[in-house]
Formats: sequence, C-alpha cells, structure tokens
Amino acid sequence: MKRPQPARRRVAAVAPGLAGLLGYRARWLGRDVTAGLVLTALLVPQGMAYAELAGLPAITGLYTSILCLVGYAIFGPSRVLVLGPDSSLGPLIAATILPLAVADGDPARAIALASALALLTGAVMIVAGVTGLGFVADLISRPAMIGYLNGLALTILVGQLPKLFGFSVDADGFLAEVGGFLSGVAGGATIPAALAVGGAGLVLILVLQRTLPRVPAVLVVVVLSIGATILLGLAARGVDVVGPLPQGFPPLSLPDVRLSDLAILVPGALGIAVVALTDTISTSSSFAAREGRTIDGGREMTAIGASNVAAGLFGGFPVSTSGSRTAVAAQAGARTQLTGLVGAAAITLILLFAPGLLRDLPQPTLAAVVIAASLSLTDLPATRRLWRVRRAEFVLSATAALGVVVLGVLPGMAVTVALSAANVFRRAWWPYRAVLGRVPGLAGFHDVNTHPDAEQLPGCLLVRFDAPLFFANARTFREWVDGLVIADPGVRWVVVAAEPVTDVDTTAVEVLRDLAGALQRHDRRLVFAELKDPVRRTVERAGLTDVIDAADLFPTIDTAVAAFRERTGAQWRTARRGVDG
Repeated sequence: MKRPQPARRRVAAVAPGLAGLLGYRARWLGRDVTAGLVLTALLVPQGMAYAELAGLPAITGLYTSILCLVGYAIFGPSRVLVLGPDSSLGPLIAATILPLAVADGDPARAIALASALALLTGAVMIVAGVTGLGFVADLISRPAMIGYLNGLALTILVGQLPKLFGFSVDADGFLAEVGGFLSGVAGGATIPAALAVGGAGLVLILVLQRTLPRVPAVLVVVVLSIGATILLGLAARGVDVVGPLPQGFPPLSLPDVRLSDLAILVPGALGIAVVALTDTISTSSSFAAREGRTIDGGREMTAIGASNVAAGLFGGFPVSTSGSRTAVAAQAGARTQLTGLVGAAAITLILLFAPGLLRDLPQPTLAAVVIAASLSLTDLPATRRLWRVRRAEFVLSATAALGVVVLGVLPGMAVTVALSAANVFRRAWWPYRAVLGRVPGLAGFHDVNTHPDAEQLPGCLLVRFDAPLFFANARTFREWVDGLVIADPGVRWVVVAAEPVTDVDTTAVEVLRDLAGALQRHDRRLVFAELKDPVRRTVERAGLTDVIDAADLFPTIDTAVAAFRERTGAQWRTARRGVDG
C-alpha cells in the first residue's frame, strides 16, 4: 500500500500541486467546488477589467485567468493561493507593450506582445526560483514599495476616470491625462448615463467591501449593471458596453514578435517579475502563517513562472498572486487547488457555451472595478506611520510615488529600485555610531548620548560602528575616530566594540592600518574587542596584526577595559556631554 509514496514524492518535487491533487480526499469536494464557483464570479469581471487596464481586449483576461489557474494547480505548492490578472501589473504591461503596438494599431499585435511578455516574465521567475535569485525582490524596501503602489494607484485612478465618465482621452502621461480629463468634463463630454452606472457601481463596491466583506461586491455590481443596461437601454443612451465575446478558446502558439521588440519587452518583464515576486512572497507568507506553515520561496516563484508561461502560450498576459481573490477562496472554504481548476472550468464553459452572457456589461462598470482595485493598492495608514516613525523613509516613499506619477510606471519602477538600493547604501555608508560608557545598574556598555548618566574611563575611548567596514564607509569611520581623538587629546586607547562589524574588506584594512599607525605616532593604541572569528581571520591574513599587537584583539569589551585599567589605574567617571554619536 505504501509503494506509491516514493513516486508521489518524485511528482511533488517537480509539480507539488499535482502531487497534492493525487492525494485528494472526497470530503473536500463540496467546499472546493463551491469556492471555485464563488471565485469565478470574481475572476470574470476582474479579468476583463484588468485586461483593458493593460491595454488589451477584455477577452484576453479570461484566457489568462484560465491558464494561470491550471498552471498553478499543477506546479503551485500552496493549497489556496489564487493567481490571476492583477491591477498592479496592468499599468506595467500597458507601459511595455503599447509603445510597440500603437504604431501598428492592430489588437492582435498587442496580444502577441503581451503573450511574449508573459513568457519572458515566466522565464525570469523560473530562473529566479531555481537559482535562488528571489532575493532580488528584497531590493525594494517596504517604504519604497508603499510609495510605488500609492503612485500607481493614483495613476490608475486618473487613467480610468474618463472611462467612468463615458468618454476617452488621447493623452500620454499623468499630467496630460489629468488635463485631458478636466477638459473633457468642462467641454461637456461626460455621458450622464455612463457616470450614473459607473459611479453607482463604484460606490456600491466600496460600501459592500467595507460593510459586508463576505458578499461578492464585484459580482453584485456586474449583475446589477447588466440588468440596468437591458432594462434602461443604456447602450442607446451612449454607454459603451463590452459586446459579445469571441466564442471558443485560442490555440497553443508562440507569439509572433520581432527581435527588435525584445529591447523593450525584456526590461518590462524584469520590472513585472520584481513586482510579482514581491507580491507573491508577501501573500503566500501571510496565508501560510494562518495555517501554521512556512513557504518555499523558490517553489512559489517557479510555480508563478510556470503559470505565466502557460498564459503566454495561449494568448494571455503576465499574472501574479492576488491577496483579495485568495481571501475570497479561503472564506468560501477552499481546501485545495481544485478550487482553481473549478474556476478555470467554469470560465471555459462560459467561453464555449455562453459568450454573450456579458455582452451588456457597461464599460464604466469595468472602470469602477479597476478604480476600486486601485484604491486597495494604497496604504495610507502605513504612509502616516512612516511620517511618525521615520521621516527619511517617508521621503523615500513619497519620492517613489512621485517617480511613478511624473516619469511613468516603468521608469517609476526603476526609480523605486534605485531608491531602495541607495537607502541600503546610505545606511552602510553612514551607519549608526556611538561612544560607549558604563551605566550604573545596567549591564553592558551603552551610548553616552542616550544615557546622560553613563560613566567613562579617562583616556579610554570606547566606540561602536554598526556596520561592516568596507570601501564605502572606511573613510567615514576613520574621520569619525580622528574627530573624537582631536576633541579629547587625553585619549590613550581607542577601543572598537567590533561585534557589529561583520566584515572588513581590503580597503578598510588599509584604512585601519593607517589609523593605527597615526595613533601610535602620538603614543596611542587602536584596540579591538569582540571581533568575530571570520573577521579576525581576515584581519590577520591581511597583515593588520603587523601594526596592531595580537594582544590588543580582546575577546570582550570587559577584558579590554580591565586591561586598560590595570595598566593606567583609571577610574570610572561621569561621561562628557555632547559626545558625537
């Protein structure tokens, strides 16, 4: 009876989702089917809306939803994670493909470019998952991502407002779109019936999501909007509707794109992959924690990549995980990825047998769905916390948002990554530094600026530099120590509390060598305490012990202080005020 287990483990190594389905339990079927049908009611309108947000025909959102659900059901390690078209990716997709597609003015060309983009995004994510490069997603700090999404939400909102009001704007860029929208409203381009159905739909979605979160707000609005279109003849009043969808399913095919297109598609795929990876790790970790499980980041990324490849082979576009859709599936009782397969099957049946089901869906309603999704991207409470807790990170977040609004989505992503990297570099280049003293009644040694009652040993300067010493900050460390010694000519020992120093590169070794020599010429000593073993070995191999006696590499600060007191007889006394930290 146990002989199939090794085979199942081999399947799980390649396709964990499929392995989970092979061990499916019949008692889960009712919940999974129910959750799949509930999920379908959300996937269909959102898929269509996000496809149009990406500058593609609405039908491609349904193709994409089907294939990514199937792909993740086979390769995904999570039992309930739901994939699909995403509002955060739509503007990135549009910014990548529209410059290439507009010249031809052919929707088929746009679909081919989006499919190629999905394949490239999938390839990037699979490589990241297999090689362990998923840490690249960590290059975007939380404050920078908050700012990026806030800016993205504002961009989406402005881009969808004309559609909500029943007209279109031919403009490129945030300010141009704002100007075009205001000109259209002032010029009487608004279609009252469109604004009524779209505005009412938006308000209803937001109210239901806030007051009755278990009610599928999007489905309710879609049904009511279709009913209003039919009963009130909104199409005859100038309201654009989706129209009949093509019947059937696209064939398996490779997108027909030009080699020159790759120069734009590849950077776009990299940006999309970074956003999708960040979203995937965050969402999957959150839902795994609820079940007391941990995630395998590499497997998650590989599964998302495979799902993107599946979508790209059937006329789809890049996808990511969705926290809101995953929450809906979980609340509806989903137990396994059969939920996603049920959703994929239901959408397929709609395409095959009822393509006209959504033909009377108003375009302003799709705009309302997108605007509601864009509002969910914003995190104003977190932005306010940044302002209260750390103003520098608030500025970083605001700059990232401004980058998206002013420069556009793709350049804004580049700005966000650059700001995050610059923030990391800034912290390493100019880390927290402290002069230490002994605080009566408190174990250890502490920053004398934080503890005004701290005591110091005359002639012994205890310092701590909270970063690795490397080429970018070694000179900063040297100048800081020089300044402290100049301020206190009585210093005889400079004791570096080196536990936070996790690495020392060759540039830093040379700077330390020069510092030790300069101190020795004035009858002073450079002393280290609590050097980590790998750092000590590096220091010794680099020959720093030629100028610093090995006996001056103390195992603890206490032993270094005790040695100084034994040699000088110094006694503790209250610290000087205003010491630079």
